[in-house]
Amino acid sequence: MELNSIKPADGAKHYKRRVGRGIGSGIGKTAGRGHKGQKSRAGGYHKVGFEGGQMPMHRRLPKRGFKSHLLQFNAEITLTTLEVLGLAEVDVLALKQAKLVGQMAKVVKVINTGALTKSVKLNGIGATAGAKAAIEAVGGSVA
Repeated sequence: MELNSIKPADGAKHYKRRVGRGIGSGIGKTAGRGHKGQKSRAGGYHKVGFEGGQMPMHRRLPKRGFKSHLLQFNAEITLTTLEVLGLAEVDVLALKQAKLVGQMAKVVKVINTGALTKSVKLNGIGATAGAKAAIEAVGGSVA
């Protein structure tokens, strides 16, 4: 193989269609643009979402809702999850290694869902009021 013999693969290159080159070409005269109107003119087009002066769809519909981009850093786990995990001391790193929270999680909170029978000490993890009471009832602590 030599540099002067390299060619693109078959079918990789397409010829550029030359429009407006006579009747015989099949795309002469109007060159596939139809007759008259803004879209047939050179340089004539409109903005995305423009509806000819009618109030566009994105302005007719009401604005709804909000989702904070900071939510990706928050995570929650349940009392049942803590029970299954079975560690005496739990911190964010332990939860990430067990793949119970995402790798981007910074703030983790325990919620009061399920039951806990083992004593668990939480380090750097928050808990709801009900979850805190349930953890302390079995001899655990929230720090």
